Amino acid sequence: MTELNVSAIQRFSTGDGPGIRTTVFLKGCNLRCPWCHNPENIRPEPQTLEYKNAGKTVSYGRMMTVDEVFADVMEDADFYRAGGGGVTLGGGEPLLQAEAAAVLLRQLKEADVSTLIDTAGCVPWGKLEAVADVTDMFYFDYKTGDDAKYRTVIGGDRALVFDNLKRLIGLGRNVHVRIPLIPGFNMSEEDCGKICADLGGIGVTHVDLLPFHRLGTSKYEALGLEYAYKNEKPSEPEIIQSIRSFYSRYFVTSTE
Repeated sequence: MTELNVSAIQRFSTGDGPGIRTTVFLKGCNLRCPWCHNPENIRPEPQTLEYKNAGKTVSYGRMMTVDEVFADVMEDADFYRAGGGGVTLGGGEPLLQAEAAAVLLRQLKEADVSTLIDTAGCVPWGKLEAVADVTDMFYFDYKTGDDAKYRTVIGGDRALVFDNLKRLIGLGRNVHVRIPLIPGFNMSEEDCGKICADLGGIGVTHVDLLPFHRLGTSKYEALGLEYAYKNEKPSEPEIIQSIRSFYSRYFVTSTE
């Protein structure tokens, strides 16, 4: 019986791809981005968030069969088809469960439901290859062009991520490259230049810029964790515009 480690299933999402979507958040991540706004999805085991000020608890994480997940998300199939939406797999890192995810995605494709994977791409190529033919769109984070920062700050392998992105684009897949704009990490001209140099050489033509926000702050408190960015303010609009202007020299850009 094929199972997925599901953190939560979010209906009527408008921020995880085109149209009205249902997002299946899968639990577990192999990166440790200190700005992560979904900290409840990092560890694979079930967790309970205690919102003491609100007097409530919320639990995340349970094993579900692929058939159970499919039945759940298909309850909104009419909304997907009417609004140009579909189902998104996010996380955490959904490709850590690529084999089971591929079974779900194949069922969705056979049911004529649009599919999207939101990934950081720091997995062996075989994980991406397993889902490539049953995924209509990839949201692919590219966080930095600096090997040392990727390794020491977020615990990943930039060269692996870059190679995976290059190979996925080479297959002709619909890939949307997304760049989180993190103060003190990747917003300097040097950092932006490195990212542009990487992406410009592999056929990327469009990038989505994602300004930093602190919407996950309460989750860290509810988990009893210290949030490294709790005192970091969102960047001023003129700074974001300046960075967008820089990227616009090389790519079509959008911001969220």
